[in-house]
Amino acid sequence: MILHLQHLTRTAYAVPVAQAEHLACLRPLSDAHQQCLQHELVVSPPGAHLRDGKDAYGNHRCWFSLGRPHSELQVLARSLVRVHARFEELDAAASPPWETVREALRYRAGQPQPAAVAFVQPSVRVPRSAELAAYARPFLASGRPVAQALLALMHQVHQDFAFDASSTQVHTPLAQAFAQRRGVCQDFAHILLAALRANGLSARYVSGYLLTQPPQGQARLQGADASHAWVQAWCPGTPGVAGEWLDLDPTNAVVPSANHVRVAVGRDYDDVAPLRGVVHGGGSHALSVAVDVYPADAQAQGLLT
Repeated sequence: MILHLQHLTRTAYAVPVAQAEHLACLRPLSDAHQQCLQHELVVSPPGAHLRDGKDAYGNHRCWFSLGRPHSELQVLARSLVRVHARFEELDAAASPPWETVREALRYRAGQPQPAAVAFVQPSVRVPRSAELAAYARPFLASGRPVAQALLALMHQVHQDFAFDASSTQVHTPLAQAFAQRRGVCQDFAHILLAALRANGLSARYVSGYLLTQPPQGQARLQGADASHAWVQAWCPGTPGVAGEWLDLDPTNAVVPSANHVRVAVGRDYDDVAPLRGVVHGGGSHALSVAVDVYPADAQAQGLLT
């Protein structure tokens, strides 16, 4: 499947910003299962100095600065991405016992460790939680195949937590989201991450987009989609898991396939925020975000309004 992505962020400032430095994480990843065919980042007002690079996790970054006064900032990212179906041949029952995976991540003096160990430790948004360790423990019976345990826990999070866009904000603590049993995709992902890491398993946060389907007989609306987030858990030796990472979407209780576009991976949301920056001036501000995800042939077929 080839998908068009458009992510528009508008920030209006109460007073002009004299100078600004920003970091964008909006270019989709490219690997064996997903290729970013085209990408452009358009910044307004014009005149920004842009510099591209990658972070420690291989995510694409764009640093840009604005040295002229401005009362509004617009950042438009457009991408064309080919996404291949994944995990169709997943055999969860044939994955190794979860304890074996946990033991492979333990520190042993003088012995090499897998790169996945970087995602076992707690992070700013996903602190160590005894409560979440206990939440996951019933799914981690002795000898249980790790992929089976992960899928069962993903479904349990989906069942126990309600999606409610008004219940949390971007900086809502993990403990609060867990206690109130409701949140958005970011909260679902952080909760699953915390439950896995607290039991010694490696899991990382994934930012991206999800192709959503309009109601039967209705056109797809521009700007109706949103950024999405889910989890990748380390599952070495699992048939049907290429690259050792199994994707889990607890918000929708699915294993992602061709409808999920990956933009970046990290320890938590802070590592992969779409846009962040430091400004001199500005005062209060109002932020709006519009995201469009649609098949490459949707416009030609009249599916956009």
